[in-house]
Amino acid sequence: MVRGKKTMDICLLSGRLLLRYGAETYRVEDTMVRMAKAAGMNNVHSFVTTTGIFLSFKTEEDYDSMQMIRIKERYQDLGKVTEVNQLAREFTYGDITLDETQERLKAIKDAPMHYPLWFIYLASGIGGGAFSFLIGGSYFDMLPAFIGGTVTTITLVLIQRVLKVKFFAEFAAALTGGILALIMVNGGFGTELNQVIIGSLIPLVPGVPLTNAVRDLMSGDLVAGVARGSEALVTSLSIAAGVALSLSIFICSRAQGAGRRRT
Repeated sequence: MVRGKKTMDICLLSGRLLLRYGAETYRVEDTMVRMAKAAGMNNVHSFVTTTGIFLSFKTEEDYDSMQMIRIKERYQDLGKVTEVNQLAREFTYGDITLDETQERLKAIKDAPMHYPLWFIYLASGIGGGAFSFLIGGSYFDMLPAFIGGTVTTITLVLIQRVLKVKFFAEFAAALTGGILALIMVNGGFGTELNQVIIGSLIPLVPGVPLTNAVRDLMSGDLVAGVARGSEALVTSLSIAAGVALSLSIFICSRAQGAGRRRT
């Protein structure tokens, strides 16, 4: 029973870390099943969605064991996904024991994310500036797009940290990025409004959820694939709504300014 409980703990912790930091659903299920079988468990079954993990098996003493956990927060840190994958392989091949696996999993869980926030902000700015140039912008648009991408990511992190509502944070970040791009371009700091706005918002694009949705659908995990696709769709709608509101605010302010000049 002790071995069965410890096996359940390390399998669920592995699944939690994988799912929380951006792994595909089928990868989470396969990793937990392989680890449980390597520990000597029988009749192993796992079912994973974007918000929950279910695992059941028979212990060596022929006791049924089943448990589920809920995943409330998800981030993007593929470095931790790689570490858990490597650890699971070592355990499956018999290179490390249950206790060693549990200790190393706890170390991965407690370790900070691989990239500090300042580096994420910098990378977002560089990505925004480079992307604005790639889609046809000029060199003069790269700096405002860099500033817009950086400010957008900062806004996203700060609002999500306070409110814990992912989609509202994305909406607010898109609104902030759109308004900032409009202010910079109309102030003469940039030439092409479209390229600056796109560069400012490119850090918000749900690339990993969309990719995982396609991979889950291709592997036959229809529930998880549709859920991840819906998540990417809602994120896209949040970004679009934020940009539309920023443009509406700008157009209304210009119309009011023109009306005052006429009077």
